Amino acid sequence: MAGTGLGLRVHRRCPGRHRSPSRRRPEAGAPLTAAGPLVCVPGGPFLPAAYLGDLGGLDRIAELAFFDPGADIGDDAVPAAYRCDAVAGGLERFRVRLGPERLDLLAHSAGANIVLRYAGLYPDRVARLLLVAPSTRAVGIDIADGARSAAARSRAGEPWYAAASAALGRIQSGEARDGDWDAIAPFSFGRWDQAAAEYHAGMEAAAKPAASAAFGAEGAFDPAATRAALATLRVPVDILAGSVDVGLPVTTMEELAGLFPNARLHVVAGAGHFPWVDEPEGFAAAAAKALRSW
Repeated sequence: MAGTGLGLRVHRRCPGRHRSPSRRRPEAGAPLTAAGPLVCVPGGPFLPAAYLGDLGGLDRIAELAFFDPGADIGDDAVPAAYRCDAVAGGLERFRVRLGPERLDLLAHSAGANIVLRYAGLYPDRVARLLLVAPSTRAVGIDIADGARSAAARSRAGEPWYAAASAALGRIQSGEARDGDWDAIAPFSFGRWDQAAAEYHAGMEAAAKPAASAAFGAEGAFDPAATRAALATLRVPVDILAGSVDVGLPVTTMEELAGLFPNARLHVVAGAGHFPWVDEPEGFAAAAAKALRSW
């Protein structure tokens, strides 16, 4: 997914430019959000949000609505329309269609750049943030190779570790070979098995390289301005990290949390970059705890 440095990519069905926002209502119980549905922004960027599934069962306790940046823009847009700042404007249009004055937002990975940019540009439209394994490009936090390598070493007992570690080393040194990006895919998951491999393959097939490249074009991010805005954003912020996520290590998530005046970090034990896939019960419990405490 763009912004992680590990080629992570992802995919779910969402509203298009002129359609009413798609929503999933909880099966029972009181809503856990205050400003309306929890608006979910997928990563990729620009991949449909199908890969989010039911977010580990989160849709049973909270009403979810899905923002699909790719569908919002359309296939015939100019490259500038795919820039992160432009997509943040699309999220504001989505809010208007949806109806609430302020948004409760959940974002995963590269989708967090959209949400962080949105919070910087439209701070009065943000009610709460739930960031899941969030990318940090929008705030200019670089992830050191050493931090990723340390997270990778926690998987040293895995049968695939030697090949994946060697591939990661070549990528970090700028000497990547064909196949190295696929070789490090196991580092994105808490468990690497046939199901995880198929999940990864599906995401790779749905990738949109040109749109992803345009997403981070010059002017897409303004880290200094975004950091300044986030420093005054006095809304609840919860960050959910996977304990073995190599792309976005826990140490980086701690640094991100420090940019907000009111942020908490939750670490899902045993999870990688997709915690609702690796540890659905642990993820849903952590997310529900965050939502219930808002």
